[in-house]
Amino acid sequence: MVITLLSDFGDVYPASMKGVILGISPEASIVDISHSVPRQGVRAGAFMLMTCARYFPPGTVHVAVVDPGVGTPRRPIAVRVESVESGIHYFIGPDNGLLIPAARSIGVFEVYEITNTNLFLSSVSFTFHGRDIFAPVGAHISKGLKISDVGRQIFDFVDLDFGEGKKKDGSLQGNIIFIDSFGDIVINIPSKVVEFKPGDILEIQKKRISFQKSYGFCRAGEPLALIGSHGYLEIAVNQGNAAAYFNKKQGDEIILRKIT
Repeated sequence: MVITLLSDFGDVYPASMKGVILGISPEASIVDISHSVPRQGVRAGAFMLMTCARYFPPGTVHVAVVDPGVGTPRRPIAVRVESVESGIHYFIGPDNGLLIPAARSIGVFEVYEITNTNLFLSSVSFTFHGRDIFAPVGAHISKGLKISDVGRQIFDFVDLDFGEGKKKDGSLQGNIIFIDSFGDIVINIPSKVVEFKPGDILEIQKKRISFQKSYGFCRAGEPLALIGSHGYLEIAVNQGNAAAYFNKKQGDEIILRKIT
């Protein structure tokens, strides 16, 4: 059984989560999606999980922990999602919206509050629920535990929606939902909304950029727009950093218009 891990923990802390998982489910295959989510970056973590989870096989358990509210009354949750294309997936983590975009992108989902303390480690810290609650619950589910055995189904979970950019007054307007390690800017404008063609010239912040299929169609240091591998409109700089070039951060508004 595959168990994925995603967190903002960096080094050291993920190892103890893996130890807990293997102690309960020695046959588990553990895959790290990332432990470099920006600190407390729930929206960035949700995007990373959403864009990766669908590629794992049916039955995969995804344990995701970006948890600024750890130790507070925020709830631990488990999500079961199913679709014809992807089969059944499970998501384990905090009730702060982190899991919901990934679950929604796969199919129909149900959310359960984790209240069965028999599944936890014998001693639960106030600051490391990833190790003491989420990892063991994920391991038990990977071994066949019914999700209804973790606790009751809930309907008032914290939602998170990236929204969708729109056309307005001849422009495309959206918001930045992710900036990757290259500095590429991912905007909440899906490819279905984009009608640009390769070679079109666009304007952003009074700067002209071209729309291309990929980075190598521009010179080094030249900005461009393209449809990225996630299926969203991106702003990039070939062999450079678009976030720095345009002085942008996650959540900022982006407005583009075609000028030729």
